[in-house]
Amino acid sequence: MKKRFGRTFVLATLVLSLAAWPGGAFAYPERPVRMIVGAAAGGSNDLVARLVAEALTARPPHPVVVENRSGAAGMIGVETVARAAPDGHTLLLVNTAHAGLRVFVPNASVDPHAGVTAISVIAESPMVMLVANSFPATDVRSFVEAVRAAPGRFAYGSTGGGGTLRMGAVLFLRATSLDMTEVPYRGGGPAQLDLAAGRIAMLFDVGVTSFQTARSGLARAFAVTSGARSPAAPEVPTLKEVGIDAEMTVWQAVMAPAATPRPVRDAVQAAIAQVLAEPALRNRFAELGADRVLGLGVAESEAYVAGEVARWEVLLRASEMK
Repeated sequence: MKKRFGRTFVLATLVLSLAAWPGGAFAYPERPVRMIVGAAAGGSNDLVARLVAEALTARPPHPVVVENRSGAAGMIGVETVARAAPDGHTLLLVNTAHAGLRVFVPNASVDPHAGVTAISVIAESPMVMLVANSFPATDVRSFVEAVRAAPGRFAYGSTGGGGTLRMGAVLFLRATSLDMTEVPYRGGGPAQLDLAAGRIAMLFDVGVTSFQTARSGLARAFAVTSGARSPAAPEVPTLKEVGIDAEMTVWQAVMAPAATPRPVRDAVQAAIAQVLAEPALRNRFAELGADRVLGLGVAESEAYVAGEVARWEVLLRASEMK
C-alpha cells in the first residue's frame, strides 16, 4: 500500500480521456486552481502545498494558488473544499491529522472522510522532537529526567484540539509518563517561533520543517518518531533507540470534493505525479526531511488514507485524545 512511486504518467493522455465524462469534452484546468491548507502559513502542510503548487504552476495553462484556512484542527479547510464545486479547481492539502478529525472534532458540520476524497498521497516524513536551545538537556534521556524532576513546569507546543503536533507530543508523554503544560497554536510555524524564543520547551513537528529549524540553529533535534533514522538527518536517533515507544509517520495528501468525477481526479493525480517525478522537486523534499516521495495513484491513495483513518481513530479513542 505504501509502495514507492515508480511510474510516470502522460498528462495529455488523461486529459483526452476526460471527453468520456458526462457533459462532453473539456480542458482541465479551465481557470486557476486553489489549494486549500487547513493550517497557518509557515508549517509543514503549508510548505508541502507551496512546493507542489509552485511545480504545478510552472506547467501551463493556469496557476495553482495556495490559500490558508486554519482553525478547528483543520476542519475549516475540509469544510471549504467539501462545499466547493467538484470540478478539480479546489483542492485540499492534508496530513496524518486528517485521519483523526472525527475524534478531534466530533460535531463537525461535514464528515471529513465523506466530504472529501483522496487524489494522491504525496510523501511520508518522521515527526521530530525539537527542544529549545535554552532547555537544560543534551539528549532525550536528560530531557526526560529534567521534566520528571519538575512536573507541570515545562510547556510543549501543539495545535490545540488536534493535529500532528499534538499527536506526536501525546504519544511521547504517554510513553514516558511525563507531566508538561500544553500550549496550543494555529500551526507549526507559530509554534516553532515560540520554541526558538524559548517560550516552550518541546515541540514535535514534521521533518519537512523541523530538520530545517535544527540546521538553522533555532532549536535542537533530539529524536525522530520513525522506525529508522531519517536519511535527511542520520545523526538524529529514533525514540525507539532510547527505549521510548512512540512511533509515528506523517504523510501529506491532496484531496478534492467527494463528488469530483474520477476522470478529473485522475487528471489532477497525473499532474501531481509528473511534478513529483522531477529530480529537482524530489531532491527538495529529501533535503527537507521527507523519507519517501510517493505520488500514489487515486485508488492506492484512497486505500492508504482509509487504512490510516481506521488505525488512528482506534488509537486516539483509546488514548482519550479529544
